[in-house]
Amino acid sequence: MAALSKTRAWYLRPFIILALETGMRRSEILALQWNAIDLVSGLAVLELSKNGYGRTVPLTPKAIEILTELPRNGKNVFPIKANAVRLAWERLRKRADLDDIKMHSMRHEAISRMFEIGLTIPEVSVVSGHRTLSCLQRYTHLKPENVAAKLARLSGQSS
Repeated sequence: MAALSKTRAWYLRPFIILALETGMRRSEILALQWNAIDLVSGLAVLELSKNGYGRTVPLTPKAIEILTELPRNGKNVFPIKANAVRLAWERLRKRADLDDIKMHSMRHEAISRMFEIGLTIPEVSVVSGHRTLSCLQRYTHLKPENVAAKLARLSGQSS
């Protein structure tokens, strides 16, 4: 985040935060249009995603805040090309020394966070668009210490 505050690419910080808050793919964020977002109900409609299906993505309060702050210049939320995002991301990665982190890692992080706050498998799949459990599981990187804490609470409840 510190490196993000120094970027000249105006779109990179909100783009990454939106990815972390929604779990949307880079291509989905780039295709997102203002007329498909309802900030009052907190929903964004994706007409088409990688799996060939559309979906409605629930927005977090932070995602709504980010979208509210963005300028509305055209029909797309981010009126930029995929290559511009890629190049800005690569510069950021070098500046922040994040060699192993890819833009797609934001999706993995978002989905893991959703499970960590207690969303169920069906709830996370609504957000992520995964249609099978096996695909969804590839995106979850749960922390064993968080599972241990939940189990400790469970043990405390049974005594």
